[in-house]
Amino acid sequence: MGTQVELRQLEYFVAVADEGGFGRAAERIGIVQSAVSQQVRRLERELGVRLFDRSTRHVRLTGDGERLLTEARAVLAATRRLRRAAADVVAGDEGVLRLGVVRGPSDRLYRTLNALSAIAPRLKVRLSSLPVTERLAAVRSGELDAALVRASAGVPGLELLPVWDDPLMVALPVDHPLAAEPELDIARLAHLPLRLAPRAANPPFHDLVLDAFRAAGVEPVTGPPFRGFQETLAEIAADPPSWTVFYEVGGLPTMSRVALRPLAGLRLTTSLAVPPDPPSPMLRHLLEAVRRTCRQNVLS
Repeated sequence: MGTQVELRQLEYFVAVADEGGFGRAAERIGIVQSAVSQQVRRLERELGVRLFDRSTRHVRLTGDGERLLTEARAVLAATRRLRRAAADVVAGDEGVLRLGVVRGPSDRLYRTLNALSAIAPRLKVRLSSLPVTERLAAVRSGELDAALVRASAGVPGLELLPVWDDPLMVALPVDHPLAAEPELDIARLAHLPLRLAPRAANPPFHDLVLDAFRAAGVEPVTGPPFRGFQETLAEIAADPPSWTVFYEVGGLPTMSRVALRPLAGLRLTTSLAVPPDPPSPMLRHLLEAVRRTCRQNVLS
């Protein structure tokens, strides 16, 4: 028995069984009768069984033919499902979008994923939380389709698509004179020790803050390092006056001895790092979800 069964042979086999004859099957398929008969005979040789009893008056399935007809229908149905799934993947409506995310993702990410689910309900999203350098390397290598990054001005080998901006916030002692201000300028904070994480922990954010000081023509006073959000807030509340700058990721905390104020003129841009090629259909769906989320923010 051979092994080169072709899909068209199965299609012709099913058509003959459904129509009860080679002539009517040929009409349904739109080819000559001899081609249908030839392909069915080849299928019989490949399978090593006789599928039809033939006579000048009728064509009927054999017992073997009846058994194999069910399998042939199943193969053709599976092929149709495969083609539909492939078309959905090509259109970006199905598949797996591998997305690198920032640590402490904001509510915007979850709303964007909800919008993406409405656009492409069968598209699955696999989130990966990695340090920023590993996140970007994974996009370059193809392990991730895209990655969210904060405060990056440029990434070699990748394109950055800005997706949203977030305000920066200041935390300082509630009894400090500056806490009475509704909004704070970075130059007025220069004399107060700044709690900032080492550059290695978050290079883009570290550079964003120091660049803002340089743009204002002042130098920051270095304070104790930022050691985690809750720990740093507790130290600001208890220790000698100091301050820190942060971006909101899950709602603003409430601490009786710490004041939280917006930092004027400075915002944190979150971008989508993608390969420099034209965006895939999945990425186009993701960008549309971002646009919808941003429109909702404007309207709300």
